[in-house]
Amino acid sequence: MNFGLIVIGDEILSGKRQDKHLAKAIELLSARGLQLAWARYVGDERERITATLREAFSSGDAVFSCGGIGATPDDHTRQAAAAALGVPLALHPQAKDLIGQRMREMAAEKGVPFDPDSPDNLQRLNMGVFPQGAQIIPNPYNRIPGFSVGEVHFLPGFPVMAHPMMEALLDTRYAALHGSQHQRERSFIVFGAMEAALTPLMEAVEAAHAPVRVFSLPSVDHPQWGRHVELGVKGAGDAVDAAFEALRAGLEQLRVKLGPELVR
Repeated sequence: MNFGLIVIGDEILSGKRQDKHLAKAIELLSARGLQLAWARYVGDERERITATLREAFSSGDAVFSCGGIGATPDDHTRQAAAAALGVPLALHPQAKDLIGQRMREMAAEKGVPFDPDSPDNLQRLNMGVFPQGAQIIPNPYNRIPGFSVGEVHFLPGFPVMAHPMMEALLDTRYAALHGSQHQRERSFIVFGAMEAALTPLMEAVEAAHAPVRVFSLPSVDHPQWGRHVELGVKGAGDAVDAAFEALRAGLEQLRVKLGPELVR
């Protein structure tokens, strides 16, 4: 199973806020021997969100979608998810109870009576209106839940809420997958060679050692090594070592200058 990430919000694309979800998703997955296969950024445009979610639902991937599940006019994710699935929206009974608990806590904190029929509280219940058939995702921060439909999981845009919810899903729903995508990398720092000259060797190594993948990361102003190419292989298990030795032999034949070897 692949893992994907969708980050929704105009504030990310405009630069008003910096995205923190991508780096955290990579960190949480990597700590469990898993990898992020893809990521998408989408603004607050319902049609575009709907199209992105339709693709996510049909992908078969485990997808974390962060943002846009509130109840203000610029929050479109819940409605877009329902449209992508072709199902109606409905107030989830368990979400209703959790939101009700939160509203009671807020009233107690303010020292005012709890009125479930106040306009503000009725509006807050919209945060529990999910696509029909959704399951809730508990929110340890403030009880306002996210929701899952199949393998697509909808989380708040706030990192303080979304990241513990993402971690909980990885450690429960996807616990059996831990370690299944762990990859090793071995590479050389190569000096004085252009990528075009290295490409035939890269293609030959990758063809002979599939499914190991070859990668090339050029740099023109590295603070330690200056202009260079990091050339290496990545994959699972001992196959990486055989591919790396083939890469070494090919570089020696090309008579390029090799710097340090890197292992990750």
